[in-house]
Amino acid sequence: MPVSSNDTTDDTVATDPTSATSFLRLQARTQRFTLGTPREIRITPDGSRVLFLRSVSGTDPRHGLWSLDVGSGQETQLVDPANLLGDTEELSVEERAARERTRTQAGGVVAYTTDDEYRLAAFSLSGKLYVVDLLAGGVRELAVTGPIMDPRLDPTGQRIGYVSDGALRVAEVDGSGDRVLAEPEDGDTENIAWGLAEFLAAEEMDRTRGFWWSPSGEHILTARTDRSAVRRWHIADPTHPDQPARTVAYPAAGTDNVVVSLFVLGLDGSRVAVDWDSTDLPYLTAVHWSDGGLPLLAVQARHQRRMVVLTVDPATGATAVAQELTDPHWVDVVPGVPAWTPNGRLLTVAARDGAYQLLADGEPVSGPSLQVRAVLDAGGDDVLVTASAEDPGQIHVYTVGAADPVRVSTVDGIHSAVRSGDVTVLVSWGMAHSGSTVTVYRGDRAIGEIASLTVTPSITPVVTRLTAGERELRCALLFPTGYQRGSGKLPVLLDPYGGPHGQRVLHARNSYLTPQWLADQGFAVLVADGRGTPGRGPDWDRALAFDPADVTLADQVDALQAVAARYPDLDTDRVAIRGWSYGGYLAALAVLRRPDVFHAALAGAPVTDWRLYDTHYTERYLGHPDENPDVYERNSLIADADKLSRPLLLIHGLVDDNVFVAHTLRLSSALLAAGKQHTMLPLSGATHMGPTDERESENFMVLLVGWLKQALGMDG
Repeated sequence: MPVSSNDTTDDTVATDPTSATSFLRLQARTQRFTLGTPREIRITPDGSRVLFLRSVSGTDPRHGLWSLDVGSGQETQLVDPANLLGDTEELSVEERAARERTRTQAGGVVAYTTDDEYRLAAFSLSGKLYVVDLLAGGVRELAVTGPIMDPRLDPTGQRIGYVSDGALRVAEVDGSGDRVLAEPEDGDTENIAWGLAEFLAAEEMDRTRGFWWSPSGEHILTARTDRSAVRRWHIADPTHPDQPARTVAYPAAGTDNVVVSLFVLGLDGSRVAVDWDSTDLPYLTAVHWSDGGLPLLAVQARHQRRMVVLTVDPATGATAVAQELTDPHWVDVVPGVPAWTPNGRLLTVAARDGAYQLLADGEPVSGPSLQVRAVLDAGGDDVLVTASAEDPGQIHVYTVGAADPVRVSTVDGIHSAVRSGDVTVLVSWGMAHSGSTVTVYRGDRAIGEIASLTVTPSITPVVTRLTAGERELRCALLFPTGYQRGSGKLPVLLDPYGGPHGQRVLHARNSYLTPQWLADQGFAVLVADGRGTPGRGPDWDRALAFDPADVTLADQVDALQAVAARYPDLDTDRVAIRGWSYGGYLAALAVLRRPDVFHAALAGAPVTDWRLYDTHYTERYLGHPDENPDVYERNSLIADADKLSRPLLLIHGLVDDNVFVAHTLRLSSALLAAGKQHTMLPLSGATHMGPTDERESENFMVLLVGWLKQALGMDG
């Protein structure tokens, strides 16, 4: 298979590798070199100030709230969590679960809200509610019923809505009151919750909220979730047999989901049920309530081939269809839509003419040359979006309006932005630097920066980006630092994610830090994005419908063979593959089905039986298991257990509540029943995020490399 002739090397000079110990420990300590990065950036309506969260250094995991004076460039820390928390942060079970859904490892202030005029901000720490005066300064705690979840200021800045013990409550900012608006009936907190996003919404739909204030601050549109029909699964940590197992409601493929309903709750005590057909359209994927028009809901059929955008009359709860989107395979959930523009146009994103296009009142406005990934801001004259064009490994910020799209980010890389009026804050990651740069613009003129305090890694990746094979697969190839090509054959390590949503070949240096460390252990490391990975349009994504196993595995094989044909340094007689989550599934799949190509595999937190994974994700790609049992069988690893002939190391966190350890245990049992030797590494206390302690993280990676070298015969 061919490799394109326009191969590019993004960095030509690499520093000498430091010891494994220093890099791996530093990577864990800095949360993959992300601590110290400004995040949750917001701009005041007058453009005079920028608010953001950031830790005080690249190794401090606690984030505080900061303000940048746009005129002077002066940064001021408004909230120092150390002054409020001391040395200990206590999180409720619900808060830990919410952070697991968003893969949030950081502590301190991890989220905040403001009123429309940016006079106040509200946040939670250790389940307590705090308010910040953004104009005069000063932080005070409000005495409320806790521990609290998801505090949100109303647009007028008079009240704060929050959730505690499944009840939606409202506290007066002046401290004069705290009352319940809705609570679980008959005290049934085991099944009923008000104002919280259910598991599927947070894990699969990018909806982490469960209530939304009206622009006037007099009403709250609130989700009520009922999980009484959802099967209960139990997570026990065997290292602590004295502690009870944690019970969770997990909607596995083909089983009952949480029932979601909506109500408009008035501060005067009124309650209006929102009328939508939640039987036919059970998934609530997004909610929008702004001055642009009536509240908007995006609701989706369980088969996901139909999504309907509804308007809601807050006075009666009646709904009307504003737009209907259909697709033969599935309708995508896109961040930032549906939404109103200030002049009342309805924004959505849909697959049109081979591209994800921005629609305004149902008409495409972004054109077929862009793959729109998210809507960032709806202005009066244009819309700010992120999108990819010719190179799916780059994500740029564009303005889309009446004329052709205009690219805002001018430097190659991965970009996002926040905008208010004529002030835009551009966040950029690239190959020329580690970490991000955060630039403040007024109009098209850069007027300042927000400091990024990230630690500079001790490794500088040398990355050759390739377009390989008949499907022009985007790949990245890394050799050991200082390696002279032609000096000998190198064993190959494939390092993919390989599945939907998980793009790896990005134009950002930090994406290749771990692959470069792995290469420095004596491998040629190949990272390949196959069909289903983002940035290349709906046809590319839908190619894996009903057949993700064969499709994604074929692309990894094609990438390897095409790149090896061009680079004879790659020893195709010694090929290993590693991955986590879908990548773990792909790694195990590789040695089970293609032992002629892959000689060893590390499979971390793999989905081994799709009947054990959640409804919204699994049924999108495989359909309902009762309707497509053969599809589930064909894509299962369990059925292939008797085919194993290569070394396989299975790794799983024992308290993973996303991909349960049952996946790995069932595959291990099937392998044992088939008489197939394999190795299993249980991670005590680890969730789907894997080891987070810096010593454990270091030893974990060193152990994995040692196992790989032995499996490939490199230890001699």
